[in-house]
Amino acid sequence: MSDGPDPERLKTLEKRIEALRQEKAGKPHQEEHYSQAQHAWRMVVELVVGLGIGFGIGYGLDTLFGTLPVFLVLFTLLGFAAGVRTMLRTAQELQRDQVAAEAMTKQAAQPAEDERE
Repeated sequence: MSDGPDPERLKTLEKRIEALRQEKAGKPHQEEHYSQAQHAWRMVVELVVGLGIGFGIGYGLDTLFGTLPVFLVLFTLLGFAAGVRTMLRTAQELQRDQVAAEAMTKQAAQPAEDERE
């Protein structure tokens, strides 16, 4: 057994701890979780708003013309279709952002691999 701490082992340990801290500092798991939840709620709200607007327009036209169920059903379905279309557009946007972020991460890691060789 040694009497005191080994300075080389301590330096190695400090480097490993610092590397892990920098790796974790990028984006905590909890923030990513909340980010995904926000995107999910955004998509739900887009669908509900599309339905609500379609329902409102249909009901308004039905009361104006006196044909209660016709425009209500038609515009509610159109509102649903518009909401789904908006959700799909949002999903494509999120997918593009995720692919771009992965490419940036991959590109940032590439110089570090070149330095090792």
